[in-house]
Amino acid sequence: MTWLVPLPVVMPLLGAALNLALIGRPTVQRTISIVVLVATLAAAAMLLGLTAAEGPLVVAVGGWAAPLGIVLVADQLAGLMLVVSAAVTLSVLVYSIGQGIADGPDAAPVSVYHPTYLILTAGVTNAFLAGDLFNLYVGFEILLAASYVLITIGATEARIRDGTTYVVVSLLSSVVFLVGIGLVYAATGTLNMAQLADRIDALPDGLRLVLQSVLLLAFGIKAAVFPLSAWLPDSYPTAIAPVTAVFAGLLTKVGIYAIIRTETLLFPGDRGADVLMVAALLTMLVGILGAVAQSDIKRLLSFTLVSHIGYMLFGIGLVSAAGLAGAIFYVVHHIVIQTTLFLTAGLIERHAGTTNLEQLGGLARLAPLLALLFFIPALNLAGIPPFSGFLGKLGLLQAGVTKGGVLAWLLVAGGVLTSLLTLYAIARVWNLAFWRSGPAPEGAEPLSSEADAPLASHVAAKAPLAGRVATRPVLPPLMVASTLALVVLGVGLTVVAGPLFDVSADSATQLLERQPYVRAVFPDGAP
Repeated sequence: MTWLVPLPVVMPLLGAALNLALIGRPTVQRTISIVVLVATLAAAAMLLGLTAAEGPLVVAVGGWAAPLGIVLVADQLAGLMLVVSAAVTLSVLVYSIGQGIADGPDAAPVSVYHPTYLILTAGVTNAFLAGDLFNLYVGFEILLAASYVLITIGATEARIRDGTTYVVVSLLSSVVFLVGIGLVYAATGTLNMAQLADRIDALPDGLRLVLQSVLLLAFGIKAAVFPLSAWLPDSYPTAIAPVTAVFAGLLTKVGIYAIIRTETLLFPGDRGADVLMVAALLTMLVGILGAVAQSDIKRLLSFTLVSHIGYMLFGIGLVSAAGLAGAIFYVVHHIVIQTTLFLTAGLIERHAGTTNLEQLGGLARLAPLLALLFFIPALNLAGIPPFSGFLGKLGLLQAGVTKGGVLAWLLVAGGVLTSLLTLYAIARVWNLAFWRSGPAPEGAEPLSSEADAPLASHVAAKAPLAGRVATRPVLPPLMVASTLALVVLGVGLTVVAGPLFDVSADSATQLLERQPYVRAVFPDGAP
């Protein structure tokens, strides 16, 4: 069944090629994109089941065996990431299709959007399956090249300005990564990660520390780890809602995945653990303090995104099976919940014309369905029992207590404080946007209580709530349905938390043992 391994990469690339050939036929493009992502999700689910039963699966691309050839490796961690990323990209695609249909043919360029979106998906899946550092770099470059197009779709002044910041920072991180790849190859003569697992151990401590530091710097920029995170809150919120959502949910987690993979496979042990733990603490606290200070929902969510990257680094820095399992569980949880909240923010903007808290109010009465779509994932993000956010944080805190030591206890305290401040930030959004009475538009009647019905038009939704005459706002059904599906998936993570923790624990054990991965690539031993 190794033929399944390349499918999550090949199918989106073929779908992108078909969509490019069918420019000007948006209905056909939408159909192709949905079919491709459904098939990708099915292949990812099968890979997860196979890796759980049989161990890592390896494919030598073009028939060239490692270390000379490129290998794709699917282990349990990669399978889990493929499943959750495919589910999220499919939901966001449906959301964007609903938005495109509602906006009409004169809105965003659908002919460009769909092939670019599938190329982004292929880059993400290639990064998860990469068995060597250069192919990991290629995966990053594929997804980044697509993201440069997506983040500037619509070509408004703000999107071009903030998109430029994103492009510059991404190029910088890619240059640092490429330098790291060159240094690794110069020191070891290989880029195959299974072979590097053996060769890097034999290097002098100082050289090994240099290689680890350069790779961590590159991945830290991509994952928005403090102090390398200032670019994110300015870049993400200006893009269209589906793009912001998929970026927030997935792209930073590819950086976290790369940190997990390299730290466990190439640099095992506690070398660099203290740096990761300090970065985790600062990322959590600085990010959430930034969120508390925001008056716009999308910027607030962008800062919480940065903050909660710290929880994942927390688990990685503990260098224990329990900590790593907690980090993997939290990555899955955060991909789903953060994507859901950004999609909901897009619905709020469509309904009220703004995400500025000073101009919002009364949405719980005016749009109860919209309020529900925000309320459930918001509680999950804040870590309220019994949601998966609480369970993930509890697992990380328990791992920190078990680890012991000054830094571990500081992280436990920082994690609790960050969770409380996240609850405060979310409660503030709820009180201002949903609970309080909205300001009455001058010379106009209040909005109907049926305002959770679809908007009359996207243009009407652009005016702030306080300054427009209400018709009967109608939210496009596909946008609502896809957001609701992710809300249900987020709740489902709580229902299946036990099995999901088991998968996370098994993945963590395989990562720390390293040998299952190495033996899968080199059954006869690494050359």
